[in-house]
Amino acid sequence: MTRKILLAATAVSVLIAGTAFAAAPPFDTPAKVAYLIDLSSGATLYAKNPDAHMPPASMAKMMTTEVAFELIDKGQLPMNKMCTVRPETWQKWHGPQAGSTMFLSPGEQVSVENLIKGIVTLSGNDASVVLAECIAGTEQAFANQMNELAKKIGVTNSRFCNANGWPDNGCTYVTARDLATVARATIEHHPKLYKEFYGLPSFTWGHTMGSNQDITQQNRNPILGHVPGADGLKTGHTDEAGYGFTGSAEQNGRRLIEVLAGMDSWNQRVQESTRLIEWGFNAWQAKPLFSAGQKVGTAKVQLGSSSEVPLVAPHNLAVTFPAGLSSSAYSMKIRYQGPVAAPIAKGQHIADLVISTKDTPPQVVPLVAGEEVSKAGFFGRIWLGFKSLFGMA
Repeated sequence: MTRKILLAATAVSVLIAGTAFAAAPPFDTPAKVAYLIDLSSGATLYAKNPDAHMPPASMAKMMTTEVAFELIDKGQLPMNKMCTVRPETWQKWHGPQAGSTMFLSPGEQVSVENLIKGIVTLSGNDASVVLAECIAGTEQAFANQMNELAKKIGVTNSRFCNANGWPDNGCTYVTARDLATVARATIEHHPKLYKEFYGLPSFTWGHTMGSNQDITQQNRNPILGHVPGADGLKTGHTDEAGYGFTGSAEQNGRRLIEVLAGMDSWNQRVQESTRLIEWGFNAWQAKPLFSAGQKVGTAKVQLGSSSEVPLVAPHNLAVTFPAGLSSSAYSMKIRYQGPVAAPIAKGQHIADLVISTKDTPPQVVPLVAGEEVSKAGFFGRIWLGFKSLFGMA
């Protein structure tokens, strides 16, 4: 099957600026790794070592959470399911040498919902492993599920060997680009769960020794409550990895995802995470192209009840260019592997809109099927074969 690149008349246009193209706005950061994307356009706004292998530290817990969200939305993991804290798991992830903790107790029964809160908000290493064992039986079996789902959502250059990102002699590694892919999948595929869990400012679980007081811990997200529209995702820190953060915020319909890693201190993480995402909102602007559900073009269908399927925007789509310009030149084309074999489900991602500008690498956003296309019936296939034979298709 060959790759076809089609130009849809409704989607292809070129807007010429009245002045010369502007250079991409300058930005620099001491972070060893930094990556910033605009989900409304697919634009990469900043990239510093985005494909370098690095230890994820607790940012790996985004993938743990993504597996749980996937199972919950499929109806395979009730949020009220109770999970048992095995004494062996508690012993391994108890005490100051075990990093961040939810302060679980041996033998305790904890719901999936509360474990996810303990992972996302408190970065609990103990909670991550307890949830992994509850879902898959063993942490290793769960890691296999992490890698299987990671591949499915488009992660291409990372590997997960445990549920919490704890150093494991290099077995677990990620890239900034892949962490952004995980974040994007969570935000786009599980929007309700994302909103429910990732924006919590704090969570209370466990009790202090002696006085038996409730333990309330704050969300470590450095932009939550400080950058307008910030609502996720996850920090990470080990001596090996340094300080890292994958975050997201939405302002005026534009959602950005940032990944930073290899920073030297907590304070530097706060400063650089805020600087990068604010620069993304302030130094760049988005021009709306298509609203959610709007038809962008069509794709050819193979052996379907229809010969074509409409391609629509799954969400509001835009083109991103430097702020301060009234307009910038761009062109668009629809790209897909085709003809697309039936059956096709409504909402299925079957094509991409590629937006080319002088200011950024190609901006790529998904297009989905606007309607269902079933397989052609027996007589339909005969008719399609007849048309193809005589050049009528």
